[in-house]
Amino acid sequence: MSVQDIIKEQVSKNRVVLYMKGTPDFPQCGFSANVVGILRACGVADFNSVNVLENPDIRQGIKEFANWPTIPQLYINGEFVGGSDILAEMYQKGELQKILQKQAP
Repeated sequence: MSVQDIIKEQVSKNRVVLYMKGTPDFPQCGFSANVVGILRACGVADFNSVNVLENPDIRQGIKEFANWPTIPQLYINGEFVGGSDILAEMYQKGELQKILQKQAP
């Protein structure tokens, strides 16, 4: 299975997936910590996280998967939503909460 296939499986089999540096309980960068905080503020306690520091192939592959150069990256219902800055803006406008409240397809 290729790295792209692994990523595709991860985002399609989990409602909320966060590719981040570190873990939700021990983020390894401020941007990842920010996104975890936003998800928790939205009431999302249970989400799948992938620590890209543990797998260099996933770390590079996720950038290619979404054609997005930075980490963290958030996927909801198989769709790329954005990185830290975009998610912070969406949260402040109430848009992220609306997406998260929708039922999984």
